[in-house]
Amino acid sequence: MNKSGIKSFPKNFWTAITMEFFERGSYYGVMSVLSVFLVLSVDKGGLGFSKESVGVIKSVITPLLYILPIISGAIADRFGYRKTLFFAFSVMSLGYFLTSISSTYITVFMSLLLMVLGAGVFKPIISGTIARTTDSSNSTLGFGIFYWSINLGAFLFPLVLIPILKELGWNYIFIMAAVGTGWLLILNLLVYKEPQRPQTQKNLFQVLKEMVLVIRDYKFILMIVIYSGFWILYFQMFDTVLWYLKEYMDMTPVNNFINSILGLFISNPSWKFDAEHVTVINAGTIIALQLIISSIVKNTKALPTMIVGIGMGTIGMGILAISTHAWIFILGLIIFSIGEMTAHPKFISYIGLIAPEDKKALYLGYSFLYGVIGSGIGGVLGAYSYVKFVNEMGRPGLLWFMFSLIGVATIIGLYLFNRYLSPKKNI
Repeated sequence: MNKSGIKSFPKNFWTAITMEFFERGSYYGVMSVLSVFLVLSVDKGGLGFSKESVGVIKSVITPLLYILPIISGAIADRFGYRKTLFFAFSVMSLGYFLTSISSTYITVFMSLLLMVLGAGVFKPIISGTIARTTDSSNSTLGFGIFYWSINLGAFLFPLVLIPILKELGWNYIFIMAAVGTGWLLILNLLVYKEPQRPQTQKNLFQVLKEMVLVIRDYKFILMIVIYSGFWILYFQMFDTVLWYLKEYMDMTPVNNFINSILGLFISNPSWKFDAEHVTVINAGTIIALQLIISSIVKNTKALPTMIVGIGMGTIGMGILAISTHAWIFILGLIIFSIGEMTAHPKFISYIGLIAPEDKKALYLGYSFLYGVIGSGIGGVLGAYSYVKFVNEMGRPGLLWFMFSLIGVATIIGLYLFNRYLSPKKNI
């Protein structure tokens, strides 16, 4: 009698899920406060970099995280998953540790590049392991658990660990991430098993050849470029939104409400809403509502649903321009997160539907170019616009209005694409 549900997954599946949880938890733990730490004055424990220089860092390291899997997937198929994981965890952990002891712009930049090299190499190996340890009967559940583990890490690490580590010293956040990813070397050595690899393994020349093939599909590339507009907004959650929170927002109403609840269990609670909780709200909303949202939109057409999701995300960001009240800020983050979880799964589904039958995996592999474009533009645009509109002009509403216009432009672009260029209608 065949096992079903949770019991149907082998040990290697759960090993990969554990790796994903700790790697993503470490990554989002760091990213939830990195932009704040880098611009914070030295006397407050930060590094005192300019916002513009931080924007440059983010516009380099984050696109690398999205583009490296193209090459690292081929490398892993060629040399083996375990060997590639040893490299990924070693480089990643070293990058986090070096960041913890770095204080100059160039050493921090180099250390973060090392970290993102490891993270980018790691990225496709785990999803590949999930694919090779599941079949048609449990693949949907398997990848559901996989995405759940990502958001659980992004929820718990910033919520539980970051506030404690900040009190000890900002460098402890990076040391935590170094340990959180470094111990996975032991798990890889003792527990992880090399999954069966495909017989035909691509070399790097074939990967580059396929890249040219995809780029020549102008409709596909145009679709990615339009959709990346939404991700310019998304990446503000790790930069401009955090600076805005620290410099403009008074979160006392939220703090009082949470402390009144905590007061039922402990005496004199002193919880405070801080930068890391922006990531907590985003991940927590997805954990709480993703299954509900997915069930609502499971039979709806992909592009119209994406437009609705991006519309909600745009409204969420636009709300920040309306008021500086604490609860309005929270509402904006929640609405944005609902928009994200509405649009993005449908985007992945849409790519799978429009891709040529014999090239589905190839197209899905290149679909993440939205992150390369979105973060590449978003980091620099957000930083320079923040300095101009907020620091120099004192008008943060203009910043959020500008990003809302980018969201509107994305909606219009997708509408026109759906009407005139969509390769397949009625999907």
